[in-house]
Amino acid sequence: MNLSFDSNSLEDYLTETEEVDYSHLSIKEKASELYSTSTDEDHFVKKVYEFVRDEISHSWDIQSSRITCKASEVLFFKEGICYAKSNLLCAILRNKGIPTGFCYQRLTIGDTPDTGYCIHALNAVYLKSIRRWIRLDARGNKLGVNSEFSLDKEKLAFSVRREYDELDYPVVYKQPHPKTIDALKTNKDCIMMYLNALPSSL
Repeated sequence: MNLSFDSNSLEDYLTETEEVDYSHLSIKEKASELYSTSTDEDHFVKKVYEFVRDEISHSWDIQSSRITCKASEVLFFKEGICYAKSNLLCAILRNKGIPTGFCYQRLTIGDTPDTGYCIHALNAVYLKSIRRWIRLDARGNKLGVNSEFSLDKEKLAFSVRREYDELDYPVVYKQPHPKTIDALKTNKDCIMMYLNALPSSL
């Protein structure tokens, strides 16, 4: 899809925030660990993506009530929903100077519209080797969900079904959307939040 941006400066996609706390020692150490065994920048991005996708559990998949938000917190507990996992992916990549942003989809909570809608978070990363942005979804694979790193064709966790009024927002945001952070900060139980308190639109 044709992406748009809320900033024309790549520098804005490298900033540190409360949620993207890439100066935290644990983030720095993880970034250095993955970077030291990478052959080039693209390989590093792939390794970071697969680490967050595969080694950080999605809270719903493990039925955890814990809510994580900050990247360092997500790394420490090794769990979080897509909003939290996207913070971690962004933090590790920004720590090594790789511009990373946030993208969103509006999806049904269950398989059909009668289950309601929620906002799903993923990331966009700028790769110097191909001089363009690619979107990556580190939600975590499971039965029916198979997201992969690809420079050629997007392989995201979810395909938008327009007949169900699902949406693929084209904007690459430089910071996490306030609605997603508000959900993480104002709720106490992740399972209840996931079922009843996620934003349904941006």
